[in-house]
Amino acid sequence: MNSFTPNGLIVAHHGISVEVLFDNGQRRMVRVKRNSGHVVGDNVVVTGEVLKRLPRRTELQRRDARDGIHLVAANLDVLGIVVAPQSPGGFIDRAIVAARSALLQPFLVVNKCDLDGTAELLAEMTLIYGGSVPIFPISAAKRSGLAPLEEFLSKGHRGAFVGTTGVGKSSLLNALCPEIDLKVGSLSDYKNMGRHTTTVSTLHALPTGGELVDTPGFRDFGLVDITVEELAEFFPGFEEHRDAPCKFRNCRHRTEPGCAVLSLVGQGHIPAERYKTYMEILAEVESHQAAARSRDWKN
Repeated sequence: MNSFTPNGLIVAHHGISVEVLFDNGQRRMVRVKRNSGHVVGDNVVVTGEVLKRLPRRTELQRRDARDGIHLVAANLDVLGIVVAPQSPGGFIDRAIVAARSALLQPFLVVNKCDLDGTAELLAEMTLIYGGSVPIFPISAAKRSGLAPLEEFLSKGHRGAFVGTTGVGKSSLLNALCPEIDLKVGSLSDYKNMGRHTTTVSTLHALPTGGELVDTPGFRDFGLVDITVEELAEFFPGFEEHRDAPCKFRNCRHRTEPGCAVLSLVGQGHIPAERYKTYMEILAEVESHQAAARSRDWKN
């Protein structure tokens, strides 16, 4: 008789198989098709070798540079965006918008605070995002600054770290959960950026409480199924205009009369550079929406 409880949680995805943690604490590998659609964080019912996915509370998606869509993880409630010196721009804003649209609370982790140049990065991140999301300055290598982050995650959160290759996500997860001993790449010669080491997604329970998904690194975080209205609402730095809303509910913050964001930009409360970034992402979202409408019309 099979002693496994049928209800379980996918805690690792290896491409053609997943590891399921069952309600009774036992674990089992189950084979799946390579493009099965199952992801870490999915609640499933296992019957023999068949997985039935239960409804998801949340799901986080991203678009890559080739316009491919990837499901990062399911049933999260927070998203940690990890940055370090020399991280490319644009990633943070898109990740914050994606998280908020998916009903996740985003937060920033400024890693490698033991390296030269990180003080300037932290000051810049605090100036731009300090009023929008929590920020945690840490050094995973030195295991310093972890306590506030551990306290935050211990409040029953299940989250994931996302960041471009080399920002130190595996080192950070090792620091938070030493027993998992993830492989960490050595620094490359180019700008002290670590090499990509994580090849599968895994879910880890933290000793201080909370759970984290370790995801492979990627260089881009394109938005998926984000509407213009969602971008206008969720773009970091536009929170202040909610106290004095725009004249029109569907305002795109471009040229509309009575736009609170344009007023704040004109007054200098929203920096012109931030507004420029918003306009660049707005053009991307509008382009994707137009392409989607064209596909629907052709079908």
